[in-house]
Amino acid sequence: MNTIKIKIKKNDIVKVIAGASKGKEGRVIKVLRNKYRAIVEGANMISKHTKPNAANPQGGIIKQEAAIHISNLMLIDANSGSTTRIGRKRDEEGKIVRYSKKSGEVIK
Repeated sequence: MNTIKIKIKKNDIVKVIAGASKGKEGRVIKVLRNKYRAIVEGANMISKHTKPNAANPQGGIIKQEAAIHISNLMLIDANSGSTTRIGRKRDEEGKIVRYSKKSGEVIK
């Protein structure tokens, strides 16, 4: 299996750059590392049929987010508000950190 480094992490603010939800922005809820996908808040909404249960006693059709491939997401730079690519480098303590290639600043 290919070993692609996933540079998007949980709680990052991303923009969808391809697909039906193109242009939408949201926070990453979950990253599915083995499938190279992420679930983004408010993007790629699907209708799911559910049986009645304790959480949803009525049952029926609910809307929820589906996974989007990592290649269709781009991180939004916190400073400029525009999309940016992500790089990795070592900081002063020798720890590997992510940084914005557009502004050069470290991503927290």
